[in-house]
Amino acid sequence: MGTNPTKLAVLLGSLLSASISSVALAANHTPNTSPSIDSQISPNTMESIVVIGRNEHTPLDLAANVKVIDAATIEVSAASSLTEVLRSQAGIQVSDSNSGAVFSMRGFTSGQAANNTLILLDGRRLNHIDIAAPNIDAIPLNQIERVEILSGSAGVLYGDQAVGGVINIVTKSPDATQGSIELGLGSFDAYESKFDVAGRFAEDWRYFFAASYGESDNYREHNANQTGSILGRIQYELDEQNFYLEASYYDDDQELAGALSESDFDIDPRQSFNTNQYLHNISKAVRSGYQQQVSETWNLSLDAGYSDTLVNGFVWGPSTNERSLLEFSPKAIAAFDTANGPLTVVSGVDYKLGESDFKNGRRNEQTSYSAYVQATVPVTDSLSYIVGGRYAKAEDELVDPVYPNGVELEQDADAFEFGLNYRPSAAHRLYVRADDNFRFAKVDEQAYTSPGVVGLKPQTGRSFEAGWDYTTQQHVLRINVYRLDLENEIVWDPNAQKPDLGFFNGANVNADESRRYGASVDWDWQLSTALQLGGEYHYIDAEFTEGTHQGKQLSWVAEHNGSVFISHDLSDHWQLFADAVYVGERFMEGDNANVGDQLDSYVLTNVAINYRRDAWLASLKAENLFDETYVSGGYYSSWGSGFYTGTGRNVRFSVSYRF
Repeated sequence: MGTNPTKLAVLLGSLLSASISSVALAANHTPNTSPSIDSQISPNTMESIVVIGRNEHTPLDLAANVKVIDAATIEVSAASSLTEVLRSQAGIQVSDSNSGAVFSMRGFTSGQAANNTLILLDGRRLNHIDIAAPNIDAIPLNQIERVEILSGSAGVLYGDQAVGGVINIVTKSPDATQGSIELGLGSFDAYESKFDVAGRFAEDWRYFFAASYGESDNYREHNANQTGSILGRIQYELDEQNFYLEASYYDDDQELAGALSESDFDIDPRQSFNTNQYLHNISKAVRSGYQQQVSETWNLSLDAGYSDTLVNGFVWGPSTNERSLLEFSPKAIAAFDTANGPLTVVSGVDYKLGESDFKNGRRNEQTSYSAYVQATVPVTDSLSYIVGGRYAKAEDELVDPVYPNGVELEQDADAFEFGLNYRPSAAHRLYVRADDNFRFAKVDEQAYTSPGVVGLKPQTGRSFEAGWDYTTQQHVLRINVYRLDLENEIVWDPNAQKPDLGFFNGANVNADESRRYGASVDWDWQLSTALQLGGEYHYIDAEFTEGTHQGKQLSWVAEHNGSVFISHDLSDHWQLFADAVYVGERFMEGDNANVGDQLDSYVLTNVAINYRRDAWLASLKAENLFDETYVSGGYYSSWGSGFYTGTGRNVRFSVSYRF
């Protein structure tokens, strides 16, 4: 694997040459004619427009495994949080230390998940420059239009951290004057209120405003939280121009229950021995963008954003961390009419400047630059190929107890992709795809390495996958198989020699090679206009392929996981939704030698009853209906492992009114 900016420029030139040579009179292109399931709650809507490909597409026009969870699906499921929405997806394994969840796709341990799954909010990165996971539950569900999930690598389009997959959360942008208000009550003294309103204040200007507040004592002792959010957006839109300006504020105050020993977990998984540990996150963000259709062929856009997060807490002592991230992403999209359909080229530059200041003499900064290009080239009216490349560079400036005089580090990486997308008929789609991926070490990973190691190498890898989609009025069937190989995987090794002046044993290292095989089957069946069934199964074989742990399974990765759901309109006003999620046995996080006992498998069952009349909707939801006790997070140690428990039965009632 290897290229440089010169080769990337050559690639762009060759793509544009191919574009010009194949441009002809426009002919009708038919890859978007496949019918979708006639159901307002289908979680696999195939005709949805998604922007996860950095351009507007339907999922079937991407040579990738893309799934859409729309607002209607979220509403009918009566989920209490975005974490619960994602937990219902069999391809996403969740780890939760009772203070916020991380999401693993394609076989990553819980410790690596936050760094190998890219999470976006309207295309803006939520991942931090340090290893802290983004708090997606600060995004209330009433703000969400849909969630786009791309399973697999996206190194060309998104670069750093898009290794196991990409989750893009798209917020609402209503055209018409409308609004809603919602109140909810639930177990553990939970309370929530939400409000949103949208409208126009001139012919071409519109606005959207949303606010929410919630609080709960939660399942465990000393685990209460309070969360509030505000989002405001104004947008100017003409046929050939679009401008928006958006600001948001999120505040989350969370008590930390801490880990339990195995014996304490068995006695009472709800107990906590913490009395004063907490984290308080305050996040502010502003984002703006402009888009201009400069000709029939070219569309230019520019997105810029700035976010600032202040984290105060007490975890083994008082701590303060102030993070900021400045992003600047110009992009150009060209669409050339050809005899076989549109040939599209997406190209752009991503610039990021991130800072993390711990206010205790530890200060880290990371600047990254990257350029990318991707082309979708029609070969016939049913066959197209996708080719692209990216080059990226990151520069770190670290001041840390390990580097008291400061140190400057540089990393660079590249990625190529090639895919084929074949649609022989409206019902069938087949695709194959190879995509490189990479991730740069986070600033706090770079700052804690063994003696003699000054800077970690970038983690690199390559993903191969193939899939088949079958779509009719009654059925959606998706089958996908993949292989993911990684080199220089960046992990925490508790047995590595601690850094000079280090405070605790272990260090961040470039690990041995690893590989992951996997397969998934996803099926939805619309039995009638009132009844829909669905199921999903994922198999993952993740293991080390060389080194001390060769042949051992990666920890925290369940080999088998799946889900099923049923949605039934009982009458004109009553509707039932139920789903169940299965997670198989797995080794505790950090047990790379596979010497400990595997954690038990478990099934979480959720049931919701919805009543709708005119503009009113009332929902009664029971999450973990059978009160299953399970380990939601933890870490292995030969001296005694730490366990975090998942939430027990959680009953919630909500009522909303739309106007």
